Amino acid sequence: MVPRLLASILSGLLFGAGLVISDMVNPARVLAFLDVTGAWDPSLAFVMGGALIPSSIAYAIKRNRTRPVFDTTFHVPTSRVIDRPLVGGAILFGLGWGLVGLCPGPAIASLATGRWEAVLFTAAMLAGMAAYRMATSRGSARAQAS
Repeated sequence: MVPRLLASILSGLLFGAGLVISDMVNPARVLAFLDVTGAWDPSLAFVMGGALIPSSIAYAIKRNRTRPVFDTTFHVPTSRVIDRPLVGGAILFGLGWGLVGLCPGPAIASLATGRWEAVLFTAAMLAGMAAYRMATSRGSARAQAS
């Protein structure tokens, strides 16, 4: 349990550091990337492209392993279904990203900057997650009662 927790913490710190170093915690940088008809900033494309390198290496290593080092199974999505929750979540994600310039990873990493906007966005994001969890748990409880 401890090695798995330590690996998770180190992975999160590395991810967060990468977001800070690449300035992806700066909503203005992200919004400039999305502004393709104005002062377009392609730096986010380079960050995403650079992220493909370690991701590709990890998937290549995964193919040759039966299980991860610190867990019993790999946790890779297997569903290929495009359903209403997936599309709705993608729309909400895109709207939040496009309106504010933050998504969950950079929002949490930007808390280190101490900016009130990051705190507000993260609080709203967590409230939305909690509301969704409560709504779906009530719905599944009703379905089981029927």
